[in-house]
Amino acid sequence: MNRDLLRKAEGALYLCLFAGSIPLANWMIGNVGTTCLPEGPCVIPVWPGIVAPSGVLAVGAALVLRDLVQRRLGLRWAFAAIVIGAVLSGLVAPPALVLASVAAFALSESADLAVFTPLQRKGLVLAVAASGIVGILADSLLFLWLAFGSLDFLWGQVIGKGWALLLALPAIHLLRLRDRRLGLAPA
Repeated sequence: MNRDLLRKAEGALYLCLFAGSIPLANWMIGNVGTTCLPEGPCVIPVWPGIVAPSGVLAVGAALVLRDLVQRRLGLRWAFAAIVIGAVLSGLVAPPALVLASVAAFALSESADLAVFTPLQRKGLVLAVAASGIVGILADSLLFLWLAFGSLDFLWGQVIGKGWALLLALPAIHLLRLRDRRLGLAPA
């Protein structure tokens, strides 16, 4: 397969997975968890004694997927992915969470992009990890404050999204090794 075609096909796949992670996160918050709080989110344990809204896993994955969209398709597609994600977030979020969901998504993905872009040439794993941490913090702080007026779930949010990031890093490392072997340059 042509290298450019492979790069674009992978980019399209990452874009689709990224777009799918947004409705998945919103659906999970209201439907998946070990406990569903009255008038609140469904939560899952992310650490002994710490719970988080279940959508944190999909949000953590979205931060990594946006980086991969940028790596395969370029900066313009990364910006387009953020806009697409914000619109999807607004369309699928429960009415009470629309503002929090859209604002947190747009800010966290933009912060992720701002950190990932200069670091990606220094090391893909480093760039994904550093931008993911910034995105996780931005998303968690803004979403919780706007959605619930409280930071009660902050550590749960950070840890839950951190698990998704941590689980993705070995795959990112393998992707980088494969890219070198096949001569696939970033977009």
